[in-house]
Amino acid sequence: MKATLRRLQTRAHGDRGFTLIELLVVVVIIGVLVAIAIPVYMNYREGAADKSAQSDVRGAITAVENYYTVNSNKYPETGTASTGKVTLSGTGATSQVVTVSAGTTLQYAKAGTGYVICASNSGGTENLVYEYKSANGGAVQKSDKTTVGACVGGTTSTGTGTN
Repeated sequence: MKATLRRLQTRAHGDRGFTLIELLVVVVIIGVLVAIAIPVYMNYREGAADKSAQSDVRGAITAVENYYTVNSNKYPETGTASTGKVTLSGTGATSQVVTVSAGTTLQYAKAGTGYVICASNSGGTENLVYEYKSANGGAVQKSDKTTVGACVGGTTSTGTGTN
């Protein structure tokens, strides 16, 4: 009996577990890792929302150019907005629909012999607007304007799609 008790005491004395300091060090290390990871994750989300708006502008360019080809080399007169899309249309013409990503506001406006398309995403970088001006051609650019409305401002007709 004494031998059994001595064996149990010896084993219990050898299994001491972690000290409070060791546990606090582990908690601090986990806290530091979380403090680093969360801002990085949020930046990735913001960047993805910005790329979504930029992609929507590219999709709208394709729809406008398709409209131009199908409708005897005429650009759409208006872009009529509804949830998640902008419908490009003109008098007696075949319409084209531009699908807009979640959180993206997109506007189309006819500008002289060309057009302007601007978009921004509410989950993206604040005051970042992407624009495409057909008169300039080239790639989708970051606009110097801080709102989508200001980006297409001064043109004859607009359509805004927000999803």
